[in-house]
Amino acid sequence: MADPGGDKLPIKMLNDRVLVKRGGDDGERRTTGGILIPATAQMSKRLAWAEVVAVGPNVRTMQAGDHVLFNPEDRYEVEVRGDDYIILRERDVHAVAAERLEEGSTGLYL
Repeated sequence: MADPGGDKLPIKMLNDRVLVKRGGDDGERRTTGGILIPATAQMSKRLAWAEVVAVGPNVRTMQAGDHVLFNPEDRYEVEVRGDDYIILRERDVHAVAAERLEEGSTGLYL
């Protein structure tokens, strides 16, 4: 059976699943002071940001284009048409950042 991502078939997320794409390199990161931290450096649990690409029909709090904060250890990775994505459950998302959110609903401006 052929890979569904390779056949250019439409993909629909189910239930409370969220498909996200991380920007940049998953390994190395640079601090605001310009120090490069290699992927092999052991860090305490660090949450990561990603952009929402698609959501399932039972997802209520986010939509495509939003940015979400999640624990990189609570994820499933998938390759679709040569691009890497992450599948999360809505309950595994810790925060949502989007321009559409009402003023005063987040308490933070990132």
